[in-house]
Amino acid sequence: MDTVRVVQSSSGVRVADRTRVAGTWWHRLRGLLGRPPLGSGEGMLLLECDSVHTIGMGYPIDVAFLDREGHVVRTVARLDPWRVGLGGRGATHALELPAGRLAETGVRAGTHLHWS
Repeated sequence: MDTVRVVQSSSGVRVADRTRVAGTWWHRLRGLLGRPPLGSGEGMLLLECDSVHTIGMGYPIDVAFLDREGHVVRTVARLDPWRVGLGGRGATHALELPAGRLAETGVRAGTHLHWS
């Protein structure tokens, strides 16, 4: 799995320095299941994914749903275990972050993110 840095385009704020990219069906299916909680600066970017779940996870996460151009179309702060998060209209990717990271970095609907 590749690793990228996710940054806010307008401000340069680093949202996640070490973000695993789940670009295959298998990597998206596995996601964070069976993995320890994300640490500071970590994330997981699920490509071609407009919904997530935390079934079987033991910790909450923040989720930013993005369109194809990297604009945030919806956020879900602190998605608790055993829940489902839907991205809604226009969502094509999901960025999973440690709980609280959306607020820390000011990411909200309309924010443009890029990764490299």
